[in-house]
Amino acid sequence: MKVIIEILLMGLAIAIAAYIVPGVQVESFFKAIMAGLFIGLANATVGFILRVLTFPLNFLTLGLVSFIITVLMVMLVSNLMSGFHVSGFLSATVFAIVLAIINMIFGSMDSKNVS
Repeated sequence: MKVIIEILLMGLAIAIAAYIVPGVQVESFFKAIMAGLFIGLANATVGFILRVLTFPLNFLTLGLVSFIITVLMVMLVSNLMSGFHVSGFLSATVFAIVLAIINMIFGSMDSKNVS
């Protein structure tokens, strides 16, 4: 049940971030959920491989390379999926930042309910 709630919250976070960030469009809530699943899948597969290969550079830049890889995964999903469109690297960067902030807010709400 918790996994379903987390998937729905990720879809909600993507829908909110797409509404806030200019240059990012999502057709529907279902497409936002699908984009969340695909972004997670891309980060878990391709993103993981890229993070392993760029570990020394990531270490030197204090994690900046890891963030850039996340932005590239958002752009990859945008190119592969219909109904979710990111217009460029800057829009994807702002989208990733806003999405992380929204997920952090949702996470803090969840941890308050558990305690």
